[in-house]
Amino acid sequence: MSEKVNQKNRKEQIEKQIKRVKENMTKIRNKLMVFSGKGGVGKTTTAVNLAYGLATRGYQTGILDVDIHGPNVPKMLGIENSRIMVSDLGIEPVSLLPNLKVMSLALIGLGKDEPVVWRGPLKAGLIRQFLADVNWGKLDYLIVDSPPGTGDEPLSICQLISDIDGAIIVTTPQDVAILDSRKGVLFAKKLNIPFIGVIENMSGLVCPYCQKSIDLFKTGGGQKIANDLEVSFLGKIPIEPDIVKLSDEGKPFIYFRKKTETAKVFEEIIDKMENSLTLKVH
Repeated sequence: MSEKVNQKNRKEQIEKQIKRVKENMTKIRNKLMVFSGKGGVGKTTTAVNLAYGLATRGYQTGILDVDIHGPNVPKMLGIENSRIMVSDLGIEPVSLLPNLKVMSLALIGLGKDEPVVWRGPLKAGLIRQFLADVNWGKLDYLIVDSPPGTGDEPLSICQLISDIDGAIIVTTPQDVAILDSRKGVLFAKKLNIPFIGVIENMSGLVCPYCQKSIDLFKTGGGQKIANDLEVSFLGKIPIEPDIVKLSDEGKPFIYFRKKTETAKVFEEIIDKMENSLTLKVH
């Protein structure tokens, strides 16, 4: 009998959480998921720079890190030593800029080397809490940095945010990344999620000596996916050594190297994102 009571209580708690998720999400104009078909393609770096770029344009922006096993967003924003607080309004995300809020498992105080050994239900429960109980307030954009693949985390996001406004997939040009990225595009289509577009990262390296472009990982793969699957192509981000350096230092490239051609590519991608959405600023 007690087990049935516990199951009933858990079900009621989940239903209440889902109701709070819906209430919270009505305060957010544009909810976007950034993901990739495979790891190592620079998805989190891209998500962080897009969120930071939106915030520097004056938009109220949040970035939610649901890469539970590798939550690197705080590191790339230079706030890995910050911690979330709890108020009467719920869990308070860490504020980086006056208009940029950040939430990640890495901000709750786990040891940086401690692995998260969780199965799907625990991960789904944490994502529900991030969406239901974090005090996001009114936002123009919520960028969700999802882990690679089409598993528990992106599926939970898509199921919980019924009116998600779009998905962006990050790939590199080589065939193995393209193969997995195609699955990501079809994942979004299967779940009837509006698809914002494909970003090709690590697309060529400009030699610092001769200024010629070297296609280390080929080039054009992201454009081919977009053409084949009839979705938008947002742009090519070249390999830039300073992106790695600044990411490790917690300084988003789009702002701290804003005069470079690569930073301009990021800005052009944001322009295309904005043009694909009906944005109403609070």
